[in-house]
Amino acid sequence: MSNESALSLQRPGSYEANRDIVFMILPLLALATFFYGMRPIGLCLVAAFTAMLCDHLVAWLRSHTHNREENSSIPAALVLVMLLPATVHYYVVIVSVIVATMLGKHAFGGYGHYPFNPSALGYAVAAVSWPGQVLFYPTPFSEIGLFDVSGVTLLESAAHTLRAGGVPNTSLFDLVLGSYAGPIGTTSVLVIIACAMYLWMRRGITLSVPLGFLLACAAVAFFYPRVNTLGLEPPWLYLDTRLLSLRYEILSGALIFAAVFLINEPVTRPKNTRAHFAYGLLLGFMTMMFRYFGSYDTGVCFAVLAVNALSAPLDSLFSRRAPQKGVRA
Repeated sequence: MSNESALSLQRPGSYEANRDIVFMILPLLALATFFYGMRPIGLCLVAAFTAMLCDHLVAWLRSHTHNREENSSIPAALVLVMLLPATVHYYVVIVSVIVATMLGKHAFGGYGHYPFNPSALGYAVAAVSWPGQVLFYPTPFSEIGLFDVSGVTLLESAAHTLRAGGVPNTSLFDLVLGSYAGPIGTTSVLVIIACAMYLWMRRGITLSVPLGFLLACAAVAFFYPRVNTLGLEPPWLYLDTRLLSLRYEILSGALIFAAVFLINEPVTRPKNTRAHFAYGLLLGFMTMMFRYFGSYDTGVCFAVLAVNALSAPLDSLFSRRAPQKGVRA
């Protein structure tokens, strides 16, 4: 990334965009508090404090004054927490935020320079290191203490049921409202869509990236559904099974949340707007491959890390050659 591009990402507009992300996390956090009590708030406070501490530590180690205008670590930490269950231990949040901030962000030079999404990196480390805590979720309205999660019944996600070829026991109404076992802030489709509309009107996100992403996810879910382990049959057969697969693949898990808060991250997505749709398509396909053949429920985070490496090549592929003087087309 050029110095000019990096500086443009650190202007006040970026400060406002990061502030908008934090603002849009609040309704998701409010709903999580309604479902799980005060623990999601505690997890978010710990994550935000850890991210700020990391920023100040890096500034001290580099003998620099901490730039208060650069606030990207806090929204990245909050997005990371939204991907975790409400019963996750605080030390898992602290370690994953440290990885996201120190390794994912500052190790590459800070905001505007890192090649991989810090939130996705932090989640990937947490999922690989503590799968028993990250991949099991409490049901809504469970009695979860602020510091004690013993005795809470944990369930596997809908993605695990789909991987086994079954049908999740979750109604469409619960899928839309988010009243089922899942990560803290990724289950309520209605709230996430409302957040997406606000961010789009504020020009915090683009529509081409999530459009390509969801289109690719929907195509894979429809033509090769995991429900009832349907094979590569002609697409006009078993329409009821295909639509059922489409419903659960898109509405359960973190696909809608990722389309708004992960894949639209301005530093790691392609800078060329003409590459956004192709970037989204590639991300959607890779996400479904991780879902179908991977070992982790939130495969979108691993797909984001893989496809982030292709942002620069996509920029080059879709860049328009400037006409040279004296040369006729």
